[in-house]
Amino acid sequence: MVDLPMSVDKLLEGVDAIIVTHTHADHWDEAAQQQLPKDLPIFVQNAGDATIIRSQGFKDVRVVGKNTEFKQVKLSKVGGQHGTDAMYAIPQLAEMAGEAMGVVLQAKGEKTMYLMGDTIWTYQVDHALKTYQPEVIVMNTGYAQLTGFDGSIIMGTEDVAKAYKVMPKANIITVHMDAVNHCVVSSDDMRKFVTKHHLTKRVAVPKGGDSFTF
Repeated sequence: MVDLPMSVDKLLEGVDAIIVTHTHADHWDEAAQQQLPKDLPIFVQNAGDATIIRSQGFKDVRVVGKNTEFKQVKLSKVGGQHGTDAMYAIPQLAEMAGEAMGVVLQAKGEKTMYLMGDTIWTYQVDHALKTYQPEVIVMNTGYAQLTGFDGSIIMGTEDVAKAYKVMPKANIITVHMDAVNHCVVSSDDMRKFVTKHHLTKRVAVPKGGDSFTF
C-alpha cells in the first residue's frame, strides 16, 4: 500500500458521497470503515454489499440502479467482470472475484463520466461506451494478475490504447496501479507507455493528491 497524500479530513473536504464499486479490501478497507462519517451516503452495487456496509454502522447506503438520482447527478450501474472467463469457470475463484460494478455519472451541463471499476474489457464495457458516450473515462489499469492464469483481473496498458482509439474525444484517467502488490503495471510504466504511444494529449496518469476539472 501507499501513504495518503494528505490527511483524511482534507481528503473529505467537499465530498458529498462515496461510491464503493465492490467490497474487496483494496477498495473498502478497515481504515475507510473506521474513519468515514457514518452518515455519509455510500453507493454500492447490490443488496449484499449494502448489507455488509450497513453492518459496519453506515446509515445511508444506497444501491445503484440504472438511473439513480443524487443531488441532480444520475448514476447508472455498469456490469464488470473482475477476471477472465477461465477464472470465473472455477467456483472458488468466481466467488472470490465476485461482482465489481462500473458507474456512469451524468449531470446537466457537465461531461459524462464512466468509472469503469475493477473489470477486464467485456461486451458490457463496449455497450456502456456506445450507449453513454462518456467524455471522461476513469480506468483501473494495474493489470493485476493471479498466479497460474493467463490474462488479468483488471485492465492494463493495451486497454488504455484501445479506449483512446475507440473513444477519440474522451479524456482518460488511469488509476489503481501502485497500491496493490499483484498489479504488474505501475504508474511509471503507464507514463512510459502513454508517452511512447503518443497518448499524452488525452490520457492522464495522476500522482497522489492530483485532481482534475473537465
